[in-house]
Amino acid sequence: MKVQYPNNIKKEFTKLAVSHSNRGMNLETLLNQSNDYYLEKDIALIYKKPTPIGVVDVSYKNHKKIIEKAYFKEQSTLDYNGVYKGRYIDFDAKETLNKTSFPLSNIHPHQIEHIRRCIKHHGFAFLIIRMNGFHYLLTGEDLINYIDNNDRKSIEYKYIQEKGVVIKEGIRPPLDYLKAVDEIFLKGE
Repeated sequence: MKVQYPNNIKKEFTKLAVSHSNRGMNLETLLNQSNDYYLEKDIALIYKKPTPIGVVDVSYKNHKKIIEKAYFKEQSTLDYNGVYKGRYIDFDAKETLNKTSFPLSNIHPHQIEHIRRCIKHHGFAFLIIRMNGFHYLLTGEDLINYIDNNDRKSIEYKYIQEKGVVIKEGIRPPLDYLKAVDEIFLKGE
C-alpha cells in the first residue's frame, strides 16, 4: 500500500501478518497487573498459580540452570486463586475469537470438577471470558447450570451477555474484576 504525504513524500507500507500465538497473554497480563495493584493497595491477595512440572534434565550455562527436559506432573486447576474480603477466590481466564459462542472445549473436565468443589465449599469460582472485545465475569454457578442443562458444546454469547457482568477496563487496575465480584457475590454484605 502506498501513501502520499505532503511535499510529494511517498512511503510504502506492507500489511503485517497477525499472529494469535500469544492471544491469551494479553488477558493474562491485564489480570497480573490488576492483581499487583490489588496487592499494592492491600485490597486482595490473588496470585497466578504456576503449572506443576517435574524436571528431568538440566544444563548449566553462565552459572544458570537451564531446564532441558520436563513434564507436567499433574493437571492444574484454575489459573488464579487467593483471598478477597475473607473469602476464597478461584478463577480462570479464557478467550475466544468466536463471535457467537464460547466453546466448552476451552474448559477442561478437571477444571469443571474443581469449580463444582469450590462452589460446594462456598468459594467464589468464576471465569473471566474475553469475547467480542469485552471482558465478562461468568460465575461458576452459571457455568455449571449451563453445562448441566444443555447438550450444546458451546455457551451461546447471548447467555454470557445475560448472565455475565461486563468488567470495565481502566488504568489502575487495568481490569477491575473485583468490582464485578462485589456486584455478584457480595451484594448484601
